[in-house]
Amino acid sequence: MAKKTYEDSVKRLEDIVSALERGDASLDESLKLFEEGTKLVSFCNEYLDKAQTKIKELSELEKENEDE
Repeated sequence: MAKKTYEDSVKRLEDIVSALERGDASLDESLKLFEEGTKLVSFCNEYLDKAQTKIKELSELEKENEDE
């Protein structure tokens, strides 16, 4: 199975939102889509948190190097 990417997850979330907004899915399918969407949101939030932490670390490292 291919590794899930942030970009693919956002695209899938957009597809899920569109499907739910159309309202043509059954209740069961809507619940499955909603569940998948919440998992994707969690994945994306974790990914963004890690990216933010890495950016902060790199910025601090750059500042330390400038101070030397």
